[in-house]
Amino acid sequence: MSAAEDRIDQGSELRLIARLWPFVRPDAWTLLLAVVLTPAIAALSLSQPLLLKEAIDGHLVPMQLEGLGAVSLKYLLTVIGAYLAEAGYSLALSYGGERAILRMRVALFKHALSLSQRFFDGQPAGRLLTRVTNDVEALGESIASGVVSIVLDVLMIVGISATMLYLDWRLCLLLLLLAPPLLGSIEWMRRRLKVLFVVVREAQADLNAFLAERVDGVSVVQLQGAQDHASRAFAARNLRFAEASKTANWYDAGMFAVVDGASRIFVAVVLWWGTGLAAGLLSSLGLPVEADPLTVGLLVAFMDYLDRLFRPLRELSGKVTILQRAATSLARLFWLLDTDDKVPEGAVEPGRLSGALELRDVHFRYRPDQPEVLKGVNLRVEAGQSVAVVGATGSGKTTLMRVLDRSYEGYQGSVLVDGVELATLRTSALRRQLVAVRQDVQVFAQSMGFNVDLGNPGITVEGRIAAARAANALPFIERLGWDHVLRDRGADLSVGQGQLLTFARALAHDPVLVILDEATASVDSLTESLVQAAIGELLVGRTVLIVAHRLSTVQRADRIAVMHEGRVVEFGSHAELMAEGGRYAALVQAGMSAMDGGHGSSSGEPAASALG
Repeated sequence: MSAAEDRIDQGSELRLIARLWPFVRPDAWTLLLAVVLTPAIAALSLSQPLLLKEAIDGHLVPMQLEGLGAVSLKYLLTVIGAYLAEAGYSLALSYGGERAILRMRVALFKHALSLSQRFFDGQPAGRLLTRVTNDVEALGESIASGVVSIVLDVLMIVGISATMLYLDWRLCLLLLLLAPPLLGSIEWMRRRLKVLFVVVREAQADLNAFLAERVDGVSVVQLQGAQDHASRAFAARNLRFAEASKTANWYDAGMFAVVDGASRIFVAVVLWWGTGLAAGLLSSLGLPVEADPLTVGLLVAFMDYLDRLFRPLRELSGKVTILQRAATSLARLFWLLDTDDKVPEGAVEPGRLSGALELRDVHFRYRPDQPEVLKGVNLRVEAGQSVAVVGATGSGKTTLMRVLDRSYEGYQGSVLVDGVELATLRTSALRRQLVAVRQDVQVFAQSMGFNVDLGNPGITVEGRIAAARAANALPFIERLGWDHVLRDRGADLSVGQGQLLTFARALAHDPVLVILDEATASVDSLTESLVQAAIGELLVGRTVLIVAHRLSTVQRADRIAVMHEGRVVEFGSHAELMAEGGRYAALVQAGMSAMDGGHGSSSGEPAASALG
């Protein structure tokens, strides 16, 4: 687990399992059915050895076969009844467990989508993937082999022990003398497994995170000739995971072996007692011995009870292992669900915005221990106005955009949208009227149509087509087909086509506020004319903020804001700023590429999102 997770008070296993109740509650009838069947299973199982004793001692040994058929029928009915009860019990728990898994996965995914960008800056994708896949499986295990199942095992153990005590208290007490070493060994191994499973899950998460990162950046690894280093690093992580798993499996197998070995010892003790050797030993020691030996039926019943006693004991050790593994995973799952790193939802529900923006002395830092990136930004954008934001790398351009689109919270100062403070607006409602198009094109491995409307039911087929036509994306979309499923990360599209597709997406959602963050940085000159036309469509009747380093894009804006060291130092039209001969004029004369903030930062922002 991460350091943050290690600081969480995980509590006892039972407390963690109790937290599953909200996910199990809609199908609580499955647990109720299992609870109802539990005593029935125990009673039917406990009666079978007694019927065997009755058949042997009452009919077979004295050769009194009258009534044997009735006893045999009772035995058969108890076997069938126990089988049906156990089948219903298992099906109920399995169904409830699968339904709970479904709800947990949905809850984790929905919760993860609500977290701020700051959370994802510190969480590798592979680690989160492990949460939603491997760790969630622990939920089903802990339900199917959890508390209810352990209750059945305990009932069986207590019931068998009580019946054995009733049949022959001396032999039962003798067997109880052998129990403490067995229970002590199981408890020691259980504690050791608790530590080992934390190591196993941590190693697995680290392995998955490394794999996801290298697969995502495979082109860089190959072009830089870093395959051997990546393979060695992966092998080291894989070895750590394998060694941790092997050690845990050794202890798991050892726990089963101890229980299985103890069962054989207990059987030997019963046979030793039943042969009369124990009576001779006790007599030689001068201890009183009662003369009534074990009958054949009693001996068979004891042997059967011992087998039934150690069956739940064996399973109990395995279930303890499952619960231990489940507790480790559940602690990680609930750590994620308890993480409250969200952009707060404001209370104000905005109507249709006009798009007027005003920033007053806005300060922002990504984390409390890092320096400020925005150091007092003042900017006013009229409704329907387009403003290009330019500046050298690390000046705070992209950070300003991330604050405006609510990817991050915690700014100081005032950001007004139509005169209302940004932090007080409902974020979900704001984002329905705001679209951000960034340099890194995000294409989903779904149909072309979905990549335009993102499943929004309010966007009609005609609306999709109109948006694609306005963005100059319709020709290649129709060539591939609206139902064409794009490959992973849009591998079957060129960079320019992917960018045009994102412009079509923006137009289809008809936003009031548009943020273009280096949206033309990776486009070739041939495609740039198409992109510029799409930008022209976006500019009509909308408030647009454009972070760009291409002069052709900057000049299309109504006004230009020049940022330097986290502040807006110049503001005006292209002609006005060139006439001033200040920082903007120097940047233009040096070449607009000097304003490319898309490849690093010197301001201390997270690498994944700090573009200046």
